[in-house]
Amino acid sequence: MELSDKENIIYWAKRLYERQMSPSTSGNISIKTNQGILITASGTCACDLEKDDIVLIDYNGNLVEGNKKPSSEKIMHCEIYTKRDDIGAIIHCHCPVICAYCVAGVPMKAPILPDFAVLYDEIPIVPYYCPSTIELAQVIGEYFEDGYSAVLLKNHGIVLGANDLKSAFYQLDLIRAYAETCFGAEILGGAKPISKKEVQELRMLYRKK
Repeated sequence: MELSDKENIIYWAKRLYERQMSPSTSGNISIKTNQGILITASGTCACDLEKDDIVLIDYNGNLVEGNKKPSSEKIMHCEIYTKRDDIGAIIHCHCPVICAYCVAGVPMKAPILPDFAVLYDEIPIVPYYCPSTIELAQVIGEYFEDGYSAVLLKNHGIVLGANDLKSAFYQLDLIRAYAETCFGAEILGGAKPISKKEVQELRMLYRKK
């Protein structure tokens, strides 16, 4: 049975929580629709999300439908959708192992795993701005306009955009696995990156699939 837009958000939100990528009431999720942007309400937990916890806003962040306050990061979502027509879903979360990179100010760019190396040259660090501000939203929008589809927010979390929520979740789960692998490799003496030539071969291989 095909899920409605709200049911789709609830389904992937619960999976996000189950993977321990969205603790407590942190983070937010949205999808682009013909009517506007469906986004999770402020102060909601991904695990307990219900239909009335998802509201409809326009591309200026104004509430169109629903009786709850939209996520405080709504302008960030609006900025990304405005800059990138190809993005249909956004996940912003505070996954602890990913946030370790955010608080250390370290971008993700070492090509140590094939799937990561194929998808990303780098997941950069966005300088710190107070969460939920227009300044932060505008800076993130500029990164996405430059072609990035995932960015780390200094001392904050990660924002990722994709065609749909399924793709966004899988990419985020891959990034989480990358972070955990990096930490494990450090204990064993440090990760050994794939060479530039090998990365190019991987990308050629994936294009043929």
